[in-house]
Amino acid sequence: MSITHATIVGAGVAGLTTALSLAAKGISSDVIEQAPQLGEVGAGLQLSPNATRVLRTLGVLPDIERQWLEPRSIRLASGIDLRSLADLPAGSFARQRWGAPYGVLHRSTLQQALLHATLNEPLCTLHLAQRIETVDPDALARLTGRRPDLVVGADGAWSVARDAVAESPTVSFSGNIAWRFTISTAQAPAFLSRGGVTAHLGPRAHLVSYPLNEIDGFNLVAIAAGAKSAESWALQADAARRAMLLDQFSGWHRDIRTVLAGADNPTFWPLYQATDGRWQNGRDTVLIGDAAHAMMPFSAQGAAMAIEDGFSLAHHVARTALPSALARFETERKVRVARVKARGEFNRFAYHARGPFRVGRDLVLSLRSPESLAADLDWLYGHKIGD
Repeated sequence: MSITHATIVGAGVAGLTTALSLAAKGISSDVIEQAPQLGEVGAGLQLSPNATRVLRTLGVLPDIERQWLEPRSIRLASGIDLRSLADLPAGSFARQRWGAPYGVLHRSTLQQALLHATLNEPLCTLHLAQRIETVDPDALARLTGRRPDLVVGADGAWSVARDAVAESPTVSFSGNIAWRFTISTAQAPAFLSRGGVTAHLGPRAHLVSYPLNEIDGFNLVAIAAGAKSAESWALQADAARRAMLLDQFSGWHRDIRTVLAGADNPTFWPLYQATDGRWQNGRDTVLIGDAAHAMMPFSAQGAAMAIEDGFSLAHHVARTALPSALARFETERKVRVARVKARGEFNRFAYHARGPFRVGRDLVLSLRSPESLAADLDWLYGHKIGD
């Protein structure tokens, strides 16, 4: 084993998964979080088999499965006339084909399951309400009482830890905006699938919806390209932003526009993405999750990549001397993340296609069998770390 103790900056999905993954290898950690408590954050989340496989190995999945929903299918549909374009089976099909389940859940369900497991792991110590300005190991030791062999920057898109890594990534506004909101099952119109995930596609925009057991309702995310924003974080959508939302979805089916117009307290999220750059300093500091590779949600893999990162990092540092372990982790994960980002960019083009491209997309999708759609995702959902 190359290290015995780590300090992890950030107690989100990436940070807590890393702490549990290190503990599984016998490595202790301090987890530092600026928030005074870890409560409900965000809204809905999709967890694909590549992520749930890791959570199962860490013993976290059973807690999540008691609350989530396994969608029967993942469907693409037209936002203009609501007709179905393609349908990928999930549910038992996902478990059989990729060896792990596909689920939809409230983000807080995942966060609380990870938190509960971390608090019950003797090798993990959580430090809340601790805002830091530097990840220098000596400064961290003064806070936690123990100098780390490894510092893990899991502190999100606006990472402080990046300052410790020369030529690290930078983040910039992607030109895409997400409006997130929920509606109750009682209020949900018939076009929202009660048992699956649906992405309605339209010119320069798309709408993702799926049920959430935890709230007896639906999570909806409307994403539009070509928007501008001076904000860098989520805000409640005021009248001007609501008008922007309806303008971005002009020409869509009236039932969808009715849902968007009646959204209760939607949040307005400018979407940021990270450039390429170094993820580790060659000695003792590494970036993971959004700190390393903040990405667009067009392949629904942001949380999954953070989960994979934490598990992969522990796999490498438990086997190899630290500088080599960090280099191998960075090389391996960059290849994987680049492929996921490329898939997301392909999805963005396909989902937001206009004119003749949209007509061609619809024709191609109508000809694809469920088996061929699934085969297209084997590299993503069937991925096993350490193989």
